[in-house]
Amino acid sequence: MKSKILIAALFLAVTGASSNAFAGEGHNHGDEGAAVANTNGPSRQPDGSVFLPKPAQRQIAVRTIITKTDELPRTYALAGRVVMDPNSGGKVQALVAGRIEAGPGGLPVLGQSVGKGDVLAYVVPSADPIERSNQVAQLAELKAAKSLAAKRLARLRDLSDTVPRKEIEAAESELASLTARATAIGGGLGNRDALVAPVSGAIASSNAVAGQVVDARELIFEIVDPRRMRIEAMAYDTGISSDISGASIAVGESRVTLDFIGAARSLREQALPLSFAATGKALERLAVGQPLEVYVETRSTVTGIRVPAASVLKNPANQTIVWVKTAPERFEPRTVTIAPLDGVTVAVTSGLAAGERVATSAATLINQIR
Repeated sequence: MKSKILIAALFLAVTGASSNAFAGEGHNHGDEGAAVANTNGPSRQPDGSVFLPKPAQRQIAVRTIITKTDELPRTYALAGRVVMDPNSGGKVQALVAGRIEAGPGGLPVLGQSVGKGDVLAYVVPSADPIERSNQVAQLAELKAAKSLAAKRLARLRDLSDTVPRKEIEAAESELASLTARATAIGGGLGNRDALVAPVSGAIASSNAVAGQVVDARELIFEIVDPRRMRIEAMAYDTGISSDISGASIAVGESRVTLDFIGAARSLREQALPLSFAATGKALERLAVGQPLEVYVETRSTVTGIRVPAASVLKNPANQTIVWVKTAPERFEPRTVTIAPLDGVTVAVTSGLAAGERVATSAATLINQIR
């Protein structure tokens, strides 16, 4: 009896093991093991660092620079705007009230290049109807008097042998006077005021439409040289004007050096206007009146590390950080303190050591990895 029970238990054990071993796909009823996480892709680590494999670094074009400590000029970022250079730009205004007519080449459009002396448009003077009628009547009288004077001069010349010379000269003078008066009045009736370009450059603004009625001294066109501009910055600390060693603006990824011209001697809105001159092809991307930041360098210095402005980012806590490459596939965020330099680069004054590798071009993409 005991042997039968032992044989039955052994049979059940063998059949149960075989059923688990040869169960079909999808028919296992036991708990499956947890899926293994993929650790080969970019990921944010628990300590806040980023794991970024080499293939991913090449794909997003990661670039780094080796930092070094320097004595950098203390820089202030001032609010500024682009203004017209008075030596290379100009305004075209109407001298008389009247109606706009197109010039020989039509009315110029925005951005069109013009040369000095080009006729941009005409202004046909407007006159009171009664005043115009009086001028027409006066012109008719002058023409009649001129005709009589011409005939009288002709008769005197025929009698030049018997007529004194002074009478002939008086007749000639009277005819010349009447001719000049008739020409002046006739020219006034049909004359047009030509709007001429005072400088060579591009049309910055245009307020002209064919048939438009304008007043005297009204601004019609503005002309600027796109490669020569003035930059005006506002300094609330008036002592900056005596300590300026250089200045620049950032136009896209380009840095444009400015030449300091001088400071005003009167405040405007409680600030001191500073004037700078700028030249270069990069200025073609700017427009008159455009606001921008002017980075003014002083003679005093600050110890720091120069890094590209694209390397400086914000973390979720709104802290200023840079990404430092600590291993071939590992980047760590560093909280830093920065100071402005020139708009393209900034000075890191704390939080970063010399000799470390800081991510530049792909820093924004690294910051987005979760």
